[in-house]
Order: sequence, then structure tokens, then C-alpha cells
Amino acid sequence: MGTKLENTENGFIAPSRLHANLQRVLVDLVNLHLVGKQAHWNIVGTNFRDLHLNLDELVAVARDGADVLAERMRALHATPDARVAVVANQTSLPTFTAGETTTADAIKLIVRSIEAAVGTMRKVHDDVDEDDPTTADLLHEFIAKLEQQAWFIGAEIREPSPR
Repeated sequence: MGTKLENTENGFIAPSRLHANLQRVLVDLVNLHLVGKQAHWNIVGTNFRDLHLNLDELVAVARDGADVLAERMRALHATPDARVAVVANQTSLPTFTAGETTTADAIKLIVRSIEAAVGTMRKVHDDVDEDDPTTADLLHEFIAKLEQQAWFIGAEIREPSPR
């Protein structure tokens, strides 16, 4: 689904495959933002404050990424869809637990969610790159930022590797 092109809207138009792949990434970024806030509000336990603050950083990365991607979709004459039902139906992220969650459990769930979002980006990357290398550059940026967040958050419960 797209908009009727106006005289001022000339240039590259996203093929349907590109639109579909970007939509997959968008719903994961929107859901990652929501999962991050769910954890932020409901974690308890050791290192609460550090994780609470780090989750806000993750939320900012996911929220900003979703906005950049949705605006890129619009620039390519594709219509982003991040309605609640669509995000719930299309996301590849695991379901986050309801209620209070220990910081250790939340870390495991959040890292899995980040890895799922990055996994979607890596799955669609080659097709996106073939359809539009400029948009693939955005995916590179999102992947780098999210993998850094997974490292920051996951390090809270890691043990050093044996030497």
C-alpha cells in the first residue's frame, strides 16, 4: 500500500520487497522500545539503578531507529505501519514477562530481544542492500548500536571467559 505520487515526489520508489523488509525491521524496533520500557518499569534486584538507566539508553536507540526507518520508508513512498495490533502480530521478538522481573532475568530477556531485532536486520540486509544500498547503510548503524547495547546490558551477568 502506498500513497499517490505527487508532482514533487519524484525519484526512487521502494519495490514491494524493500517495503516488506523495512516493515519487518520497523515492527521489531517499535516492539524493542516497548519491551525496554516494560523492563525499565518492572525490574527489581541487584544493580537495579544501572540497568534501569541502561534500559533508557536502549529505548532511545530503538525509538530513534524506528523513527529514522519509518521516515526513510516514507521518503521511498512506502507506508510504515506500527499500529499496536500490527506490531504484536508481526514482531520476531520473544514475549517479555508481565509484572516484576529480577534484573538477572530481565537482562536475559532483553538481550534475547535485542538479538532477535538484530537477527531480523541481518536476515533482510542483503535484499535491502540489493534494492537500496542507502537504506542498507541505516541498517548497519542500527545493528552496531543495538549490538553495543546487548554487550552493555549482557555484561551485567556475564562471568569472565576461562583463560
